[in-house]
Amino acid sequence: MEATAIFSSRSGWLCLSILLLSIQTTAAFLHPAAGVSSLHITKTRDQFHRIHAVRDEVIDVPANDAFSPSAEASNSLQQLQEQKGELRFDSVETIASQVKSLDKNTIINTSIFAIALVTVVFQVLSVDVGITRGWSTEEIAYRVPLDNWNSYHAILAAAPIQTKSITSATVYAIGDTIAQRTEGTEIGELDRGRIGRSLAAGLLGHGPLSHFWYQISEDFFNKVLMWTDWWSFIPKVVIDQTLWGPFWNNSYIVLLGVMQFQKPSQVWADIKRTTIPLVVSGLKLWPLAHCITYGLVPVENRLLWVDMVEIVWVTILATQAAGSVESNEASEKQEQE
Repeated sequence: MEATAIFSSRSGWLCLSILLLSIQTTAAFLHPAAGVSSLHITKTRDQFHRIHAVRDEVIDVPANDAFSPSAEASNSLQQLQEQKGELRFDSVETIASQVKSLDKNTIINTSIFAIALVTVVFQVLSVDVGITRGWSTEEIAYRVPLDNWNSYHAILAAAPIQTKSITSATVYAIGDTIAQRTEGTEIGELDRGRIGRSLAAGLLGHGPLSHFWYQISEDFFNKVLMWTDWWSFIPKVVIDQTLWGPFWNNSYIVLLGVMQFQKPSQVWADIKRTTIPLVVSGLKLWPLAHCITYGLVPVENRLLWVDMVEIVWVTILATQAAGSVESNEASEKQEQE
């Protein structure tokens, strides 16, 4: 009901207008061929100026009864006017052809990112809608982040697993997108299926499993071992890196393999190929990050902190997983040959 009321209001229509403008502007920025190049515009303008200058030289003479333009001058003026019309027609044709050449996937991908960005910004800024009347700029800058944090905590308390699943899904989608971009993939060539599979892995795997892992780990150390001193975060980090880290890395590979309908032998080969490199890569990032995870962050907020760090880690994971797929495809081609 609240969402319906918001989008039926003037602010909702304004948001929609900004969204459409953002899509058009971003598409033009990401695909410059959609507009007329500055070189073409400059060339056309110079030609127009030349036409007008020559025409003025032909007809700009004192007006008297004895004057009548020569046949040569009349023909020159007629040719210049025809050339001017051709230039106008050429400009319209150029714009039309460049608009038609705009890549469809570029429009789709740009639209998805623009819609997601506008939605997030709208949700963040509208958290205090209806109660900001009379607030100063400083009050808004202070209250909006604080109220968004309180709103997140309220949702987290009401639905912890669902909230953490959506958070991980978002992070894994962002991470895979970054991985593809760092590989040199243009925005119109992004593999939406691959991004969707990473999103599903975060939604169905990482979010729920991490929720239970951090809770079980905390209960084990605090209630079973009774290790509650300041140094207790050290064994927690060690256990995390030796048990949970490799378990989830392989679970991610398995989930992607299942979603791609890979053979069990291919999935097993990917696990053997990526386990050691991922553990080595993880040791460069996670021990320091988990000193904060287990030493400073409350258990209910650990996944949120980890997900922030995991944007970097998912980029590594997605790149490794994509390498597995390419390796499998190459081996299959060799077997067929």
